Amino acid sequence: MRFQLEELGVPIVQAPMAGGPSTVPLAAAVGAAGGLGFLAAGYRAPEAVSAEIAELRSLSRAPFGLNVFSPPAGDVPAAAFAAFAAAIAADAERYGVSVGEPRFDDDCYGEKVELAIRERVPIVSFTFGSPDPETVERLHAAGSAVWVTVTDPVEAGIAERAGADALVAQGTEAGGHRGYFEDSGRQQDLGLLVLLRLIAAKTMIPLIAAGGIIDGPGIAAVLCAGASAVQLGTALMLTPEAGTFPAQRAKLASSDPTRLTRAFSGRTARGIVNEFMAEHDACAPRAYPQLNHMTAPIRAAARRANDPERVNLWAGQAHELAVSEPAEKLVRELWHQTAEALQRTSRRCPGQDSGP
Repeated sequence: MRFQLEELGVPIVQAPMAGGPSTVPLAAAVGAAGGLGFLAAGYRAPEAVSAEIAELRSLSRAPFGLNVFSPPAGDVPAAAFAAFAAAIAADAERYGVSVGEPRFDDDCYGEKVELAIRERVPIVSFTFGSPDPETVERLHAAGSAVWVTVTDPVEAGIAERAGADALVAQGTEAGGHRGYFEDSGRQQDLGLLVLLRLIAAKTMIPLIAAGGIIDGPGIAAVLCAGASAVQLGTALMLTPEAGTFPAQRAKLASSDPTRLTRAFSGRTARGIVNEFMAEHDACAPRAYPQLNHMTAPIRAAARRANDPERVNLWAGQAHELAVSEPAEKLVRELWHQTAEALQRTSRRCPGQDSGP
């Protein structure tokens, strides 16, 4: 039988944060608190993902999820890459590295889907698009529930018709990459509460709310708005289990603003504003994953130097409210805060027999 959200003792899902923050210990800790841990397959070789699945299963018997990036689409003229390479050349020289090659790849999509089927991963989620119905059927046959990240009601309808078991509704407040099926620049960026209500009006599929949720009152708000669970990313990035590098931890604790940008990867994402974003956003073409490969050497060097000005500082809009506590303790505390917030709200509402 496929995983159901009702099985969770605590309806808190750890966001799969590719590129470093998501770790096996973080997923295990969230599972230990009664929530749902996630592994991020993005940017990792299938062999490394397989090893993480084995490690997590050795640490925890709790159900968990695996996130896969749907294949990108579209070719970009080579001239666009040449111009961007010239624009970021000085940033590369600063660290003694070269600009990366603008290569196209699908992040081993097919191999990762096959791995999920072979390993019978309890939940497989997809970002940047919906799997086709045949893929969903194969995952279902292996016992996996299928979740799809959506940013508007149209995407929700596509995922529902493909057979998705749940939808991760990602509001524009969310940190990291936007889950658009097509990053064309014509999307309407919807706030989380609006997105939940629009999707809930058109589907009965369970919704997992994602975007700018940091504390118990925020969790309570989206549960009241129709979500069956919440997905937290930024809220967990200051935990000791997260693979967040030191300079980013300091920035997360600050009140620095966030902004949507394509400067780091060629795909729209929300991060804390820094020098690289300010200097290169305007000239960055819509070209993912090519730009992601071009900036990768610069970002890696900046992390080694603990320099926050030339690395992607993905973060949600409420990042300054994140706290530094062990993940298991934090998840339990957040659920306690949620219960208190719901009780306060209930006390403010008149009973059914106290009408005019």
